[in-house]
Amino acid sequence: MTRFDPASIAPTAAGLAGFLDASPTPFHATATAAAQLVAGGFTALDETQPFPTTSGGYFVRRSGSLVAWRQAEGDPARPFRIVAAHTDSPNLRIKPLPDYASAGWQMLGVEVYGGPLLGTWTDRDLGLAGRVVVRDSAGTAEHLVTIDEPLLRVSQLAIHFNRSVNAEGLVLDPQRHLAPHWAIGSGPGDLPAYLAGRIGVATTDLLAWDLMAYDLTPARITGRDGATLASARLDNLTSSYAGIRALLEITDSAGPLPVVVLFDHEEVGSTSARGAGSALLTTVLERIVRAGGGERDEYFRALAGTVIASSDAAHATHPNYAEYHEPRHPIRMNGGPVLKVNSQLRYATDATGAAAFRLACDQAGVPMQSYVHRTDLPCGSTVGPMISAATGAVTVDLGAPLLSMHSIRELCGTADQAMLAAALGAFLAPA
Repeated sequence: MTRFDPASIAPTAAGLAGFLDASPTPFHATATAAAQLVAGGFTALDETQPFPTTSGGYFVRRSGSLVAWRQAEGDPARPFRIVAAHTDSPNLRIKPLPDYASAGWQMLGVEVYGGPLLGTWTDRDLGLAGRVVVRDSAGTAEHLVTIDEPLLRVSQLAIHFNRSVNAEGLVLDPQRHLAPHWAIGSGPGDLPAYLAGRIGVATTDLLAWDLMAYDLTPARITGRDGATLASARLDNLTSSYAGIRALLEITDSAGPLPVVVLFDHEEVGSTSARGAGSALLTTVLERIVRAGGGERDEYFRALAGTVIASSDAAHATHPNYAEYHEPRHPIRMNGGPVLKVNSQLRYATDATGAAAFRLACDQAGVPMQSYVHRTDLPCGSTVGPMISAATGAVTVDLGAPLLSMHSIRELCGTADQAMLAAALGAFLAPA
């Protein structure tokens, strides 16, 4: 069982910062998580091959999604304890035919992914990252791309042409105002040729890409007392990092079978081949049961005893906008993990799931906070309700508190990250 130690705050924050900086896209996030799992003794599996029947740590990676678990021989109907998170964040993604010219600038067409705070993407040094698929002797091959250089910029209009911007707010048309410029020139640039040169292939062999802009500013410890961490992609790489860390620290094979699943595409509804709306998790869970000698009945028995913790970023009470928050449920930064409750089931939490997570927090020695959205404001959602419906398992939604959620640069508490990892560890391996 993991128990919170205040001495773990600094190393956890440093580890999270490294994870964030190494993970500008969901593809990089799962590659970084996979490397940590391998270093911790886990074995990567190919989904097209049979699953192993022996004890050990295993994982499968499907592009920007990943499922990892510790397997033990014994009852194939053994229930699961599952931590679910997501790897994607709102951003600007490069269109398939991006190159055009405007007013002597070479531009790249982008499409908004998810619901970012658009204004935060202006006047920033932006890199370019993702994956490209190229032709090779075996058919196709994927390459991760990280151009960690100030390649792109979305320049804001000067106040001299928009005198009312400070009084009336910045209004951006995603089609016209968010395209980054990346060179000066009278004609369009050639992104395919540029990418081909960066990865060392012929332009004609560059077949497709999933590319996105990202903020080059590294994760930094901030504040007078170093109690906060500012970074891009805290929503939801904080939970992804905490889940992987919690799984790596489990050594006892007794009790429920621990699983961590990191989904892509949460920010756009999760309906994809690797999102929470897919069969990824349920397929892997059934294959684990079958590899252990069970049949469909054992699989359903295992699900009946399963509990899922859906971990996604939570809203801290904002000091400048406290009136937007439920007044009797304040959320304090570095106040501990946040249980999320919504009667409209935008969060999956019910009393059974809430009790399971409260016990985990008690066992980990960390406080727990409770978040309820204002009744007169619409509430967001996450993967919890979707995977709860797909599995029929008791599910609880939770997370670590943030400020500036969906900004290009968000803010979290350093102590919250160590407490979240400890709570998730106790949840995966209950006493």
